Formats: sequence, C-alpha cells, structure tokens
Amino acid sequence: MTAQKHGNQNFDEGAAFIAASATSSGAVTKSDSTVLQFRAVYVGGAGDVAIKHTEAGDAVTYVGVTAGSILPVSGVRVMSTGTTATSMVWMDW
Repeated sequence: MTAQKHGNQNFDEGAAFIAASATSSGAVTKSDSTVLQFRAVYVGGAGDVAIKHTEAGDAVTYVGVTAGSILPVSGVRVMSTGTTATSMVWMDW
C-alpha cells in the first residue's frame, strides 16, 4: 500500500478521513422529537450516543464514546433515549 498525504498527515491507501470545517454549530439538546441537521457531533462527556441518521430510519447507538471525541456522522436527531454522553455540540458545514 502507498501512503497518501493530506496536509501534514499521512494515510494508508483506502484510509478514510474528513477534511471539513464547521460553519454552524450549537449545543445538543437530547430529544426523541426535536429535529436537528448535523454532519458531526462533538462529545464532551463520555457515554453512549444514540443518533437517527434519517427521519424514517431507526436510531443507532454509538457505545462508549470517549470524552473529546468527534463523531463524523450526519443525522437529524440525537435521541434522549439511549444517550448518556454529555456536553455535546452539533456541527454542520
């Protein structure tokens, strides 16, 4: 495999990375009904994060997300049911 360069980082061929900068963000209020539109979620306090990626889809729970992590997932809702992480910020670009 050959390494690919992105900025100052080297990645193995086939490795995924995200090059984006948030243009809008806000505090996440966990809710089973409030609709958000985001492309990533910053997790300040460790725990599980339940996300609905689409209105019609089922929630998916990311288990054991560490504090200081950014989940590079788009979605429409951070569910109250199943989410134990705290101090979260949604991001979009």
